[in-house]
Amino acid sequence: MQMKQLRKIAFLLIATVFASSAAAQTVVKGQVVSVSTNESLAGVSVTTIDNTVGTVTDLNGYFELKVAPNANLTFTYLGFKTLTVFVGGKSNLGTISMAEEDVLLKDVVVTASVVVDRQTPIASSTIDPLKIEEKLGTQEFPEILKSTPGVYATKEGGGFGDSKVNLRGFKSENIAVMINGVPMNDMEWGGVYWSNWAGLSDVTRSMQVQRGLGASKVSAPSVGGSINIITKTIDAKKGGSASYGIGNDGYNKYLFSVSSGLLKNGWALTLLGGKTWGDGYIQGTGFQGYNYFLSVAKRLGESQQLSLTAFGAPQVHDQRSSYDGLSIQGWQEAKKYMLPGEQYRYNPIYGFGKNGEYKTSAKNKYHKPQISLNHIWQITPTSSLSTALYLSIGDGWGYSGQGTSSTYANYWYGASNGVLNTTFRNPDGTFAYDKIQELNESSINGSQMVMSVSKNQHKWYGLLSTYTGKLTENIDYYAGIDGRYYIGTHTNEIIDLYNGDFYLDIRNRPLVKAENNKAAADPNWVYQKLTVGDVIYRDYDGYVVQEGVFGQIEYNKEKLNAFFSGSFNNTSQWRYDRYYYDAEHAKSETVNAIGYTVKGGVNYNLNNYHNVFANIGYISRAPFFSGGAFLSSATSNTTNPSAVNEKIFSVEGGYGFRSRFLSANLNLYHTEWKDKTMARQIEVTSANAVIDRALINMQGVNSTHQGVELELTAKPINWLELTGMLSVGDWKWTNDPVGYFYTSNGQPVTKNYEIASGIQAEDHASSKLVLNGVKEGGSAQLTSALGANFRLGHGVRIGLDWNYFGRNYADWSFSASSDLVIGGEKTFATPWIIPDYHTFDLNASYSFYMGGFRTNLSGNINNLFDQEYISQAYDGSNHDWQSAYRVFYGFGRTMSVRLKINF
Repeated sequence: MQMKQLRKIAFLLIATVFASSAAAQTVVKGQVVSVSTNESLAGVSVTTIDNTVGTVTDLNGYFELKVAPNANLTFTYLGFKTLTVFVGGKSNLGTISMAEEDVLLKDVVVTASVVVDRQTPIASSTIDPLKIEEKLGTQEFPEILKSTPGVYATKEGGGFGDSKVNLRGFKSENIAVMINGVPMNDMEWGGVYWSNWAGLSDVTRSMQVQRGLGASKVSAPSVGGSINIITKTIDAKKGGSASYGIGNDGYNKYLFSVSSGLLKNGWALTLLGGKTWGDGYIQGTGFQGYNYFLSVAKRLGESQQLSLTAFGAPQVHDQRSSYDGLSIQGWQEAKKYMLPGEQYRYNPIYGFGKNGEYKTSAKNKYHKPQISLNHIWQITPTSSLSTALYLSIGDGWGYSGQGTSSTYANYWYGASNGVLNTTFRNPDGTFAYDKIQELNESSINGSQMVMSVSKNQHKWYGLLSTYTGKLTENIDYYAGIDGRYYIGTHTNEIIDLYNGDFYLDIRNRPLVKAENNKAAADPNWVYQKLTVGDVIYRDYDGYVVQEGVFGQIEYNKEKLNAFFSGSFNNTSQWRYDRYYYDAEHAKSETVNAIGYTVKGGVNYNLNNYHNVFANIGYISRAPFFSGGAFLSSATSNTTNPSAVNEKIFSVEGGYGFRSRFLSANLNLYHTEWKDKTMARQIEVTSANAVIDRALINMQGVNSTHQGVELELTAKPINWLELTGMLSVGDWKWTNDPVGYFYTSNGQPVTKNYEIASGIQAEDHASSKLVLNGVKEGGSAQLTSALGANFRLGHGVRIGLDWNYFGRNYADWSFSASSDLVIGGEKTFATPWIIPDYHTFDLNASYSFYMGGFRTNLSGNINNLFDQEYISQAYDGSNHDWQSAYRVFYGFGRTMSVRLKINF
């Protein structure tokens, strides 16, 4: 859809909103209390039944809301049964009593480790479904968190699902993502691909960001924090919805959901399905994705509940590679290739073949369904057992260009260190894939460049079980087991010879050693003619098995809440390689590592308005499979002789204030991260030929992350909510690590690449990184936000949000080829600071009845004033803007509208 059409739609939406704000209204107020204790309940969500007008109760349980005289109000609160009250023209509803939810549903919340305000001593922010629906628009799920303290979310290269999120300066592999208490992070390297979870926002009951140690009880902890998502299950209301949305650059999304609610026979069903497709904001990044969610639950008598949940999001999308960011000067030169004002949408790998067919060298297709069977058993009034048996099956691939030399292989990228690749470049700026085809056609030695797909499949089985009980009236305890079995299969298969007759893998096969694979003893094996479907570069299975136990004890009495917890786990990792090793040598040795956590905290409510909290903890975490346990996990069975557990020490303190009109949270944190694993490989050449891949582990990389965070919510009048956030971080490296070199078979080497006398002996070649005091890059260390949400009339909501990002140091790439010198050292300096920037986002919605159905028309304009800004970059040799490379600019103004019908 053209931008002009979207502007017309946005204008009509806003006009409708303002025209409707004069509808008949009445101000209604009341107080919410617990039916069992008669104590006031703070933070209860009070909304109209269509979720278009709402507020939350203050510290004393009071609320005030402007609604239609005949409105129905819905009261929801975690741990309590949802309640609906008819206003009936009253201005004062008096005291409204809410009953506690069945213990079965409360146990779901406990298992998912949700922070409770003024009770759990953890810094956290909670995003409710209404905010997600209002603010998200066409943004990706992590971007809804950008107004949260400590969070920095970007779109990376700009492709569908390619976004990333950092928390307190820690990257995704150090942020735990949990859905209904089940871990989602990849077992081999720890990260999360958000394209696998498109549509999850539509079934989210609660989303909570826990910063620092977090409240998670599982045995594999996070470092920077955790993102806990609870989906709708048996508590979903009866009914459903259908929606259709459109946005800029051909964005389309339709979605439906239906729920039976809890039936009299104890069954409940929730089903969701949808499709999203578009051309992409970035040139040549078209996408298509589906998403589904199924939850079937059954109450088994009064004391047990069984539920089956399955969700997934199969997708395929073209990309702009994360390596294809240009220099700042390069982006200015890209103006000649694009329409005015659109040079930052330029994609250096967008191009065509000899017959005019569209081509790209970066494409991703993946499907990762998650299936979970959950059983909750209320054994006695004071004890329960919650168990989740889950399965994850991943299947997909990404393009991986290959070449007979490193030069040819690198040509598949549109840029190199920020400089546009001109070898295969047409005058109009498109990538000349036709020239690659011509190169291969003219070669008597077969294709010099071919396209392969990097296939990544996995099967992941897990068991998570938690027992909850009481020691005394004021002391609760939890104990559980956490077991996981994971196998990931990784291959590279040729899919396109690009008009050549065959391909010789003379770049990788010469590195296969005869003592590891008998096939390499035949000199002709290197020159075997390969074709489409043949495997090159890698073919291996990665195994990760983890067994863990955990426990926690809590003390809750009047103003004081405290906890102490610990966990213990054993991680076993091994490889089975079919490319560099024959069957006799295929299985590596098993790397075992013991990890553990110890943490505790206390919260004290000084009075009804003020509380203070503190927590402290220590984590010893096993190295990841990739880049940790193995020096080169993709190509070698060589284990890392210097791999040690990463150690994390964290201490935090905070203060909270709650009143009827204002809530505020202030916290300070200090985290020390020691022995971070950094394993790399470097090609060793002789007579201009690659003879081996030298491996190195930079042992003992340390850093410190500390800062202060402030979060505010004010409600000066019942139709206006103001929000604010400030986060100031200080994240830097704190030592100068030294690493030692090994051959691909794990033998120590000298500076001349001869076998050394021993590991870390005097002649064992090493390399040093001078990092002490250097700022960490890749995430803004100063962020702030202000927001205003208006409820102008019946069904009318408008929101405006301002976000600021500063002290964003350019990231730096620890590259073995450029930063490591055998027997030398590399000195790093403080990276270039990316210019500060700020953006405005606007959202508006109007709810009305159409044909007897509750209908919502909503719209979003992100980056309202079309701010031009750099979202990420890599630091260059001179630590300034001229030498910065892999620079990406953020998206300009984007718009979307959506119509949703509820039934």
